[in-house]
Amino acid sequence: MRLHRLDITAFGPFGTTQRIDFDELSAGGLFLLHGPTGAGKTSVLDAVCYALYGAVPGARQGGQGLTLRSDHAAPATRTEIRLELTVAGRRLEVTRQPPWARPKKRGTGTTTEKAQTWLREYEASAGSWKDLSRSHQEIGEEITQLLGMSREQFCQVVLLPQGDFARFLRADAEARGRLLGRLFDTHRFAEVEKRLTERRRAAESEVRDGDAALLADAHRMQQAAGDIAELPLADLAPGDPGLAEDVLAWAAVARVTARERLALAHGAVSAAESAHAAADLELDDVREVARLQRRFTEARERAARLEERSDSHHETQTRMDRGRKAEAVAPALDLRDEAEAEHRRATTAEAHARAALPASFADAGAAGLAADARRAAEELGGLASARRAEARLGELT
Repeated sequence: MRLHRLDITAFGPFGTTQRIDFDELSAGGLFLLHGPTGAGKTSVLDAVCYALYGAVPGARQGGQGLTLRSDHAAPATRTEIRLELTVAGRRLEVTRQPPWARPKKRGTGTTTEKAQTWLREYEASAGSWKDLSRSHQEIGEEITQLLGMSREQFCQVVLLPQGDFARFLRADAEARGRLLGRLFDTHRFAEVEKRLTERRRAAESEVRDGDAALLADAHRMQQAAGDIAELPLADLAPGDPGLAEDVLAWAAVARVTARERLALAHGAVSAAESAHAAADLELDDVREVARLQRRFTEARERAARLEERSDSHHETQTRMDRGRKAEAVAPALDLRDEAEAEHRRATTAEAHARAALPASFADAGAAGLAADARRAAEELGGLASARRAEARLGELT
């Protein structure tokens, strides 16, 4: 913000119109308002504040603006403040007339007129002033928005009271702090600082608790990792600066090392599995060779045993052949046995019969015996054949 011109009429100690050209004053840089007490130095600053915000700093803002009127002004002269300034790149002119009790035009006594406000903006393209508003509220909002400060903030930051400023220059650090606190109304900032301090303590407590939990996890990781984590864990306490970063860095190194070892272990496992599979194949081949060798050994042993038993086998084979041949004459042998048995029975019967016969029957008996002898001879012929067969069977067996 830059002030260009200030016109004061019937305001404070100024009974007539006074014009202050700030452009001329600021042409040399800084300028100083000075003069004896009551000369109107503070009133100039009050006029600037009133032009901007429609009120003056401190206790002088009471009285609905009636106390702002100069006691030296003529009854018919109305109090007016006109300020021309540039703010936010815009050249504006603010005119304010506080309420005042003017003499009645007819009769005696006074009548109170309401406060009035005008806001104009200079248009460089047209080279003239343009009316913007005559509303107290609109003009106040516009000025506040352009300046970015309320009246209280403007008075605390820009317009320091004269006596307080002098005390501020002579005061020590503690007194300056109290004075600045009173001038700038910093109690709310103290409350904010208190709240921030409480939140900081709570945050520190949470951080310490989180650091303790993090350290506990890190120690458990270190125990589980064993010799994997080659980088030692930093000796830090909960709440120490950089603890989380150090633990995370250590954990990252441990994780990378563990991953490398895991990759090596996977490679070793893969190699071992491949070697195991190859060994299984080789073992299967060796087992097959051993099985074949056992079978070969068993076959050779069986062959040796068979070779040892070959003679008895030949004898047995010969006997088996002779037995098969004897089976052909076995019926004849049976017949022979039956014929011999029958012959013995006949001979016995004949002997018994001859013993029982009388002598007269001897001839007849003789004829009968001759017939029996022929039959016996025939039977004996068959018996002879049977004996020959038996003898042949004995030769075969």
